[in-house]
Amino acid sequence: MTAELVRGQNHPLSRSRVEIRVSAGTPVLALAHFADESGRLSGPGAVAHPGARSLPGLEVPGGVSGQHRIEVDLDTVGAAVHRVGVVLVLPPGGPARFGAVPASYVSVAEPEGAELAGYTVTDLDTETAVLALELYRRQGAWKVRAVGQGYAAGLGALLADGGLAGPAATELAAAALGLAPSGDITLAAMPAGSAPTLPQGLRSPGPQDVPAPATPAPPDPVSGSPYGAAPGAGPGPGSGPAPGPGRDAADSPSTISYSHPRRRTSTEPPEPAPRPAASAQPGEAPRPVAGDASGWSMEERLYNQVWGMFEDLARSVAAYRGAVEFADSRMDRELDEALADPRHRLGGSGNAARDTARARRDELVARAQAVLDRDLAQLTAESEVVEPALPTAYARWDSPVWHAHAVPAESPLALRLGDLSLPEGPGLRIPMLVRVPLERGLWIDNGRTGSEAAMAMDTDRLRRAAMDMAVAHAARLLGAHPADRFAVHVIDAAGAGAASLAPLVRAGVLAGPPAAGAAGVTETLERLTRRVDLVQMAVRAGAPEDLPTDVDTADQLLIVHDFPHGFDDRAVTRLRYLADEGPAVGVHLLMVADRDEASAYGPLLDPLWRSLMRLSPVPDDHLADPWVHHAWTFEADLPPQGSRVLDQVLERVAAARRGSGR
Repeated sequence: MTAELVRGQNHPLSRSRVEIRVSAGTPVLALAHFADESGRLSGPGAVAHPGARSLPGLEVPGGVSGQHRIEVDLDTVGAAVHRVGVVLVLPPGGPARFGAVPASYVSVAEPEGAELAGYTVTDLDTETAVLALELYRRQGAWKVRAVGQGYAAGLGALLADGGLAGPAATELAAAALGLAPSGDITLAAMPAGSAPTLPQGLRSPGPQDVPAPATPAPPDPVSGSPYGAAPGAGPGPGSGPAPGPGRDAADSPSTISYSHPRRRTSTEPPEPAPRPAASAQPGEAPRPVAGDASGWSMEERLYNQVWGMFEDLARSVAAYRGAVEFADSRMDRELDEALADPRHRLGGSGNAARDTARARRDELVARAQAVLDRDLAQLTAESEVVEPALPTAYARWDSPVWHAHAVPAESPLALRLGDLSLPEGPGLRIPMLVRVPLERGLWIDNGRTGSEAAMAMDTDRLRRAAMDMAVAHAARLLGAHPADRFAVHVIDAAGAGAASLAPLVRAGVLAGPPAAGAAGVTETLERLTRRVDLVQMAVRAGAPEDLPTDVDTADQLLIVHDFPHGFDDRAVTRLRYLADEGPAVGVHLLMVADRDEASAYGPLLDPLWRSLMRLSPVPDDHLADPWVHHAWTFEADLPPQGSRVLDQVLERVAAARRGSGR
C-alpha cells in the first residue's frame, strides 16, 4: 500500500530504479536537479530542464502538461549526488500562483508498477515554483522526503536558494521557462489552459489503471471555516464545509477539509506501530486491519483511517469519472474525424470507423470500471473491519458500543454526524467525523427547497425529522463527553419541538426548561452573550480564574428551533454574535431552521448561514471533498426506530451528573 506523506516526512525506498509520477492540478513544467549533502547545486549543469533534459540516471519531460513521468536510476547517479530534487513550475501564460489551482500529487513508484510513496503538495499560495519532493541518501540507502517548499519569486529564487549565483540562477530559469527541445512547443507560447488539467490531488494511475484523463479543474473553495479549519491554505482541524460544485455558499456547506496526519505516514523517529496487517495470499492485497493508520492512540488511528478511506474513495471515483470523460471525448473526436473524411462518407467505411471508435470507448470504460470495482471492494472490506471497532463517539447509533455505553472521563477527538457516499458506490458509506470542540455551528435545514428528497416529504414530517436529528446530535455530544463538560440550552419559541425534545427534558439533562416566547428567547440569548463577553475579557486579561461565580465554565450548547419565530432584530444580532464569537470560548450553536422563512431579514442573515455547517435530515448531496470536489450524499445517523438507546444514554449522563454533584 502506498505510504502517503505530509510535508517533512520520509519513506525508505526498496528499489534503485523508480518512477516519479506527477499529477498536477494545472499544466506545469517538471524539472529535476542534483545536490550534495547540504542541498547545494554544483552548477547549472546539475539541473535537468526542457533545454537540457538529461542528467546521469534520469531524463525530464520536454513540455508542459498536467501529467509527467520521470524514470530515475539511482545506481547511475554520481557518488557526489546525495539529493535528487523534483521541481514543479507554473509556465508563463498559465495560472499566476499555485494557490489558485488544485493541489498537485507527486509519487514515487516502481517502474510501470505500484506506487511506493505519494505526497499531495498543499499549503501553497503565491508560489510559482515548488520543490515538491526529493530522493536522498542516508547511511547508504535511498529515501524519499516530502518537501513542498514553494517560492513566490519563482524558479530563479529556488535555484538561488540551492546555491547558484544570482545571474546564473536567473539565466538558467529563463532558459528553463523559455526554451524547449526541437519539436516541442515552447512554454512561453502556450496559452493558459491549453494543456489538460487533472482534478485536485488525483493520482497518476498504475499500469493496471486507465490513464488519468483530462478533466476541468474544480472551483476553489469559498472562504469560511471548513470541516477541519479554514480552507484555502489547506484543511485544518475541526469545523465544517463550504459549497459543493455549482452551489451557493449560503445554501450548502463548504468543502469537507482534511487536516489529520495522512495514513501510513513514515517518520523518524517512528510513531507507535499499528497492529500488523493480517497475512494475505501471494498476489492479494493485505487484509484490512482496524486502526491501521498513523496516530498515538487507537482513537486517533481510527479517525485517521476513516479520513484515509474518505480520500481513497474520492480519488478512485475521480479517476473513474475522468477516464469515462476521456473515453467519451476521444470517441467524439474519432467520430468527427471519420465524418470529416470524404473517403469514409463515400466509400461506406464510415460505419466501420464509428463501430471502432465506440469499441475503443467501451474498452476504456470497462477497464476503468474494473479498477473502480477493485478499489470499492478493498474499501468495503476495510469498512467492514473498521466500523465494528469504532468508539462510541464515532459509532452508529445501532452499534453495540452505545448499549454498553459508560460516561467517559475524557473528551473524544471527534463526533460522527452521519455517513457520506457517492453514486458509484452507494453501498459504501464513510463515517462523517467532525473534530471537537466544534469550530462551526451546525444548521439542520428543515426547509423543503434545495433538495429533491425534502420536496417529496410532508412538511410536518420533515420538521419533526430535523428536530429529532438535532436531539440525537445533542445526545451524542453529551454521551461522548464527561458528564460535566456540556450544558444544553433550548430555544423553542412556539413549543413546536416538544415531542422531539421529550428525551432531553425527561432525562433532566437540560440547563433549564426550553425557552418559549419572545421573552424566553431574549433571556436565553442575553445570558449566553454575557458569558461570551466575560470569558473573552478574562482570557484577554490572562485571569480566567477571576470569572464571576455565576458564570458556568462548562461548554454551552444552544439548540434553536423554528428560527426566526420569536426573534426580533436585537435577538437576531445576538444570535449572529454567538455564532461568530461563541465557539472560541465554548458556546456552540445548533440551529433547526428553514432559511426561506428568515428571508424577511434579507441579506442581513447571509453571514449567519454561511458561518454554519448545513446538514439535512434527508439524504442530500450538498457536501464536497477538498481533493476533487465531488458532491457527496450525506445521510444522518439516527437511533433505530423503537430503540431506547438514546434514552439510556441520556439517563446515564443524568446519573453521572448527579453523582458528580452537578
